[in-house]
This record gives sequence, C-alpha cells and structure tokens, in this order.
Amino acid sequence: MAHQLEQMAYVGQTPWHGLGNPLTQNQPIEVWAQQAGMDWRIESSNVSYMAQNQRGQNIIMPYEEQRVLYRSDTHAPLSVVSQRYQEVQPKQILEFYRDLTEQSGFKLETAGVLKGGKKFWALARTGQTSALKGRDVSNGYILLATACDGTLATTAQFTSIRVVCNNTLAIALKGQNSSAGVVKVPHSTKFDAQKIKQQLGISVRTWEDHMYEMKQLSQRKVTQTEAAAYFDAVFNNTSLSNSDQDEGIIQFYRNVASQANHTAKSDNKTEPNGRAMSKVMTMFNGHGRGAELSSAKDTAYGLLCSITEFADHERRAMSQDHRLDSAWFGAGAGLKQRGLEQALRLVV
Repeated sequence: MAHQLEQMAYVGQTPWHGLGNPLTQNQPIEVWAQQAGMDWRIESSNVSYMAQNQRGQNIIMPYEEQRVLYRSDTHAPLSVVSQRYQEVQPKQILEFYRDLTEQSGFKLETAGVLKGGKKFWALARTGQTSALKGRDVSNGYILLATACDGTLATTAQFTSIRVVCNNTLAIALKGQNSSAGVVKVPHSTKFDAQKIKQQLGISVRTWEDHMYEMKQLSQRKVTQTEAAAYFDAVFNNTSLSNSDQDEGIIQFYRNVASQANHTAKSDNKTEPNGRAMSKVMTMFNGHGRGAELSSAKDTAYGLLCSITEFADHERRAMSQDHRLDSAWFGAGAGLKQRGLEQALRLVV
C-alpha cells in the first residue's frame, strides 16, 4: 500500500489519524524539525537534457527556463519549476511559530512531511477555546502548510478542532472575502512570515465570529426531511432552500436505495454517494461521536459535525496518511467546506 506520510511528530494525545512520533511538551523548534522529518532543505539545479550532435555523440544541453527541486538529504527529486518559483523551506514552516510559541502562548501540536517532501505542514493551538451547550468544546488552531509540487500555495489557515471527536474544520466566514481566516501566498511571491502574521492578526475576531456561527447552528433544530435535503445538497452539489426540501428528501432516499444492493469493491477508491449519505445520516441520528450532545442532537450543528466526522474518520482512503492529506488539503476539505456553506444556509 502506498503511503504519503514521510515523517511526523506530535505532542499530547495521539492525533485522530494515529500517525507520528510522540514528543513531550515545549520542545524547541530544532527538536521539532528533527522528529517531524523537516531538518533538510529544498535545493535546486538547472534542468538539462541529452541530445546528439552531428557526429552521433551524446551532449548535455541546458534548459534555462526551468529548475528541478530536490532534497538536500536524499537528493530525491521533488518537482520541476520555473526560474520565478519561490521555494519555502521546511524549517521556515516551523520557524513561523517560534515567536508565537515563545511569546504568545501558542503550542505546536503536530508537524510533518507528506509525499516524500513535496508537502509539509505544522499545526499549533492558539489557546482559544469555546464551548457550546452540553459542554461541546472546540479549540482554535493555526495550520501553516505548503507544497512544492504545484498542489498547494503556502497557506496559513485558522482551524477549529472539536474535542469530543477531533473533527477538523477550516474556518471561513459567510459574507466575507477569502481573506477571512486564511492567507495564501502563491509560489510566485516570496514567503514573508511577519506579513502573514499581520494579515492573520487583523482577523483576531475570526474565532469569536466562527463560534458565534457554530452557536447559531447548535440552536437551529432540524427535521429528518431537512437533514436529508442537507446531505443531498452537500454530496450532490445541489442547492438547499426551504422550498426544495421535499425534493431533497426524495433524492436522498433515491440515492440511498440505489446503493442498497451495491457491494463496494475493495479497489473502489470513491465512496458512492448513496452509501456516504446513508452513513452520515446514521451518524447524525445518534451514532456519530458526540451526536447525543445537546449542541448536536437534531441540530444544524449536528449535520455539520456528521460531515466533518465522515471526512476525517470514515471516508474511503487508501491509508490514514491519504485520509489526512484529503481532509486538510484535498477532496475531504472540499466536502467539509460545502458542509459548512450548506449548514449556514439553514440559519439565514
């Protein structure tokens, strides 16, 4: 089975994905770099190619428009990029948190490398925490991640993690532009840690605004009809409004029924919508982590938690490291974003 995780470190309880090397609290950045597999550099070399001259001899020719990126420790190739590409080093991701952990009370909790060094990240708890009714606690984090294979800009993202189930949710607020809770730096621009912190700093209210939205969701009671319409909208990219709930529940059960006799093959890499929608409905109706808490039981918040739990813990994946990559950066993250957007439609 192919694995994407190169190496990872964490402190505290084992992360939801169950991966990594445990560390004690308050380790210096240098120890994190070693244990998280981030103590190497991205090096580069001009691209060359082999041709033959008129005498049939092999000659090496330069291709000056592009460079190949490779690891300093193993010399393994990472990607081919233009001369304008601005690489971000693994240790720069960790150094971003040095003053935050030493002066501002942040605590690094996980850091690691995916895809052989093509993607790496660090996650730190901000110290922000809030509880909804029923002692349903969520904590605030900042995730900083980048990739050198063209799949991800350097991204600093406010993230919430629900304690009862470790479900993760990138914070993005309705009615605001894409700068709310997230800063993205394309690789055509030089990485400036202080500038990113300043941009995130203007979103000090982001956590409070996010938890206000979660409180609204926890107070919005939903029927089974509304739940079915919601899951249909999330999984099938349909719209959700008060006028189409009847059609939504019809479509929901049509999709579930169409998969009732379907046996998923072991090599099937995608979750059929019918099976997925049946699974999240079951989790919503009392079988999900924290589903019986008053904040989640029969509420719009419970709908969202079913989606985040599905993406983080239940959605089909080749391995746990593939699941991590998807839940934070790929299709799983997109599913959770749709879940958030559709849930907020229920409280407008």
